[in-house]
Amino acid sequence: MSRVLVGLSGGVDSAVAAYLLKEAGYDVTCCFMRNWDSLLNNDTLGNNTLGNDICPQEQDYNDAKAVVEKLGLELLRSDYVQEYWDNVFMNFVSEYEKGRTPNPDILCNKYIKFDSFLNFAKENGFDKIATGHYFKKVEENNVTKYYKALDLSKDQSYFLSQVNKDALDYSLFPLGDVLKSEVRNIAHKLDLSIADKKDSTGICFIGERNFKEFLKNYIPMKKGKIIDIDTLEEIGEHQGVYYYTIGQRKGFGVGGNKGPYYCVGKDVKNNILYLTSIENEHYLLSDSAYITDINWIENIADELDIQCKFRYRQADNQVHIKKIDDNSAMLTYPSKIKAVTPGQQAVFYLNGQLLGGGTIETTYLNNLDVNKMLMDRVNNGR
Repeated sequence: MSRVLVGLSGGVDSAVAAYLLKEAGYDVTCCFMRNWDSLLNNDTLGNNTLGNDICPQEQDYNDAKAVVEKLGLELLRSDYVQEYWDNVFMNFVSEYEKGRTPNPDILCNKYIKFDSFLNFAKENGFDKIATGHYFKKVEENNVTKYYKALDLSKDQSYFLSQVNKDALDYSLFPLGDVLKSEVRNIAHKLDLSIADKKDSTGICFIGERNFKEFLKNYIPMKKGKIIDIDTLEEIGEHQGVYYYTIGQRKGFGVGGNKGPYYCVGKDVKNNILYLTSIENEHYLLSDSAYITDINWIENIADELDIQCKFRYRQADNQVHIKKIDDNSAMLTYPSKIKAVTPGQQAVFYLNGQLLGGGTIETTYLNNLDVNKMLMDRVNNGR
């Protein structure tokens, strides 16, 4: 009987994953990962309150304990506070300081859940690890392949694109063919206290809170000018250029007849935020992108027509990929795509199969660097 260590978060998905594995005959043990210490990291919770004195992570741990008691399973607790700080959070802050917008959930999966946690499982004699991710693992002719989950509205393959294939091969994903509604139904039938617990949408392991207030603990807020890139006129004042994302449509405090506005650029050095009105969306367009730090989960030809997501909730985009070397590639998409953002992830698919993913380094339009074109417009006037 295979021994499986399930990463139990205190949420409904991992709880049902543990139950399904137990029912399938695995020898299941659960483990709660502690990865953030608000006191140690001098962190404030912003506007996030639970209405009591229990911090969110401790509430999650209490929920996890309630789950294992109900399921008759053992719960371990492992500590990765330092690993999370070094490999995930400092990278997150560093990228924001460069004016880029990283995805901490992708880093968290790569360095914590499928590295530190995986090593803990191996050291303690477990044959597999498992999580509550909506992600499908399929054996085809003795070859393991990975696909989007059955429940496409909950599919989390995007967040697993940087995980090493060997780590994925060591893992189980019981929810790959299960709908979220079915997960809730199972939790209710088991009378789990977390059956209706809200899904976490905050930063991985840090939780939900006022994001700007949270980030101010690590990146000092400095107000600056908001410039309309079309007219080059000052139209407002931002709260800190780091806190905005290319393509963002709200939260600028700028009104007027030309709205709504989009964020099209950030000048971190001079602390200037550039916006455009909805009628000038062309400033957000690109037709190709240079991708670096690629993690390949599936070997593909040097050139191939594939699908790509540039953001988690985005529909698949048809692109052509051409490898430059093992770690980088050029993507082209002649139909043009809006708000492909440096620092974020491009994740590759072929008919639902996850191929891998990498970091968007530079975007281009008609072979010209989009950001350089934006800055040239600013420097040269209208």
